[in-house]
Parts: sequence; C-alpha cells; structure tokens
Amino acid sequence: MKKVIVVGGGWSGCAAAISAKKAGAEVIVLERTDMLLGTGLVGGIMRNNGRYTATEEIIAMGGGDLFEICDKSARHTNIDFPGHKHANLYDIAKTHGEVLEHMTSLGIKILFNMRISDLELHNGKILNVKDENGTIYEGDVFIDATGTAGPMNNCIKYGNGCAMCILRCPSFGGRVSITGLANIKESMGTKADGSIGAMSGSCKLYKESLSEEIQRELNENGVAVIPLPQELVEDHLEVKACQQYALPEFKDNIVLLDTGHAKLMTPYYKLETLRMIPGFENARYEDPYSGGKGNSMRYFAMAPRDNHLQVEGVDNLFCCGEKAGLLVGHTEAIVTGTLAGHNSVRHALGKELLLLPESLSTGDAIAYVKERMSKPEGMSKKYTFSGSVYFERMKQSGTYIMDSAEITRRVEECGLINIFSNKL
Repeated sequence: MKKVIVVGGGWSGCAAAISAKKAGAEVIVLERTDMLLGTGLVGGIMRNNGRYTATEEIIAMGGGDLFEICDKSARHTNIDFPGHKHANLYDIAKTHGEVLEHMTSLGIKILFNMRISDLELHNGKILNVKDENGTIYEGDVFIDATGTAGPMNNCIKYGNGCAMCILRCPSFGGRVSITGLANIKESMGTKADGSIGAMSGSCKLYKESLSEEIQRELNENGVAVIPLPQELVEDHLEVKACQQYALPEFKDNIVLLDTGHAKLMTPYYKLETLRMIPGFENARYEDPYSGGKGNSMRYFAMAPRDNHLQVEGVDNLFCCGEKAGLLVGHTEAIVTGTLAGHNSVRHALGKELLLLPESLSTGDAIAYVKERMSKPEGMSKKYTFSGSVYFERMKQSGTYIMDSAEITRRVEECGLINIFSNKL
C-alpha cells in the first residue's frame, strides 16, 4: 500500500487525507497544533453564491464527505446576507469533532503537535520529513497543506502585529512550508496598493457578550445587520483577503453571522468604538483575542503548481488550500484538497493524473487562478466561488447554477461521477 503524508490539518489537509484514503493509500496527517481545521475552527460559511455549485460538483464526483458534515452540523441553512445568498452556517463547536471522528473511522492516522522542521530531498524527490523532536516520517508522496498565514514575524512586519488568532503561533510555533523546505521558490500575494499579504476578513465575538436582542436575532435568523452612525464607521475593505466581503454594506453596517459565536464580517474593529454601539456595550472578542487591533496575515507562501496540483520542481509533492494559490475560503480548500489527495495516489501508482475539466467550476477555478497568478495584476486579486472576480466569471460563463440535478448531469458528461470515491 502506498503511503501519503499530509502536512497540515486544515480544511484542505483533511480533504486531501480523506481523498487519498478513499483512493487506497495509507495516510498520515501531521498537524502543527492540537486540533484539526485551522481557520475552519472559526469559519462557518458554506454554499453561499457559487460555492453551492462547487460543492455539488464535488459531491457528484464522490468527494463530498466534508461538505456533508458541514451540512449536517449547520446552525442555519439557506440564509441571505449582504451580497450573498443561500448560505449555510456550520456550527464551529460541533464540526471539528465530527470531522475528527470521520477521519479516524476511515483509518487515517492523525498526529498532533507535529511541527515539521526539515525534510530529506534526493534527485528531486522527498524521501521523508522530520519534526522538531527528530522523528522521521517516510512516504511515497507528500502533500503540502501548510497554508500561507503567519507566522508571527509576517503579521508584525506586514500587518498590525500578532492579534492572537486561532492559528496560535506563540503556542505551537509558526507555519513551516514543505515547499519552502524543498528549496522551491514561493510567491506572495499583494493588496491593491502593492503592499504584501492580505488580512483575514472576519472576527468572532463571544455571542453571549452581546445584548439579548442581538443574540435572539442571530439565533433565530442566523444574521444581524446593524447600521452604523457615520462617526463610528471604520473602513478596512482594502486590506481584506476575503474580497467577496469587500462591499460597502460591510463598511456601513455591523454584519454578524451566527456560527456558534457571532462572526463579525470585518478584519478588525476597535473595541472601544465597537462598545459605543447599542447592544455591544460588553462585547468581547473570541478570535482573534486582540480583534480590536488587527487579524492574521496571509498569502505569504504560495507554491508554483500545475493544474493537477503537483508542485513544480518536486516529483512527489502536491499542494492544496491557500498553498495552491490565491483561492479564498473553506469550500475552495476542500476542492483543492480533494484533487490533491486523489492525484497523490495516482502519482504513487504511476497512473495518469486527473485534470478537472474547465467546463466545471471547480476545474475552471484551479486553471484560472494559475493563469491569473502569472501576471503581476493578478497577484493583487483574491479568487473565490462566492464573490468578487471569480464569481462574476462564473455568472458570465454559465457555470454558476443552483440545479443539483443539472450539476450532476454536467459531471456525468465529463465522466467523473464518483471518481473520488473509487479505490484506484
């Protein structure tokens, strides 16, 4: 049995591990912290706008395990908020346990507190990776799901300093890139003004610190939109990684979503200003803990890759999630992780790698982002199924559809029904 080593247990790493396991490999996940899902621990938004289409495509292709868990654990379904329709909000308290249980039931070995510090490379192939304790993990194929956020020195240099986010670099050490350890030059995203990196696009408030009225609205409707007086407006739209939320409504209003906590749709907001708004007098941040100061910075280390998600320059390394480029969001991470995991097993077995066709939104997004990143102007954009540049492309090309049966028919036309659920 071929062995696949996945480094990083965020949404993309979990998707890669499940996909590789279903394709027939022995799979080990090495996670830097003590929990899976990474930013998914404070995320929550699924199926909004074009993410519905991408989700249904992957489900039809047999890779829908994580999407089905999110649907099952949703606190609210089919809700609308500014610029976004038919969203599901998964419960951030329940989802981690259900993902962990599912992966364990499949026989995936998950090792926590495993920060990789080195690797052995020979003739363009990775032979093994080594953790900080000196333990060596050998594999046939490796998947870099380490992300692009942090570590602390990047948040200090390019952001507003460490804001104590869910990535917990001070506790577990900062992200270490497998691609970087393999001596492959990585690229960095920019903002519209040319400065490096982008800031995470939302915060979490402790919901019980808000007024009973706001809590009730969130619990019943899943969303609360509170207009701001002009003197309390803080404009952080340009620094957001999540450009699908860089809309005037998110500047002129406090937009909250109920994911268990109250998801505040802005990168940061001064706490003393926030507490001047009726209903927020006792507001407290849950992520990042210093959400009045700033947020995590990301897109510092993207791997050069082809559209099979194989890293260019290393024979047996694949990538997914933010490591695969300027794709933003949990759905996007699961899509790329599913393809990377499947192709890692194909590569180990000497089989032809799978290329998702551009007639599907999932295949087109992977190809489009690679093409856009080859141009300087493309590096200042962020791409997602749920808004901004790529969602507009979906609408114009006709790949954004809400008919699940039609999506399945398109997948069937491509000969890809259940491709990710079959053992190779």
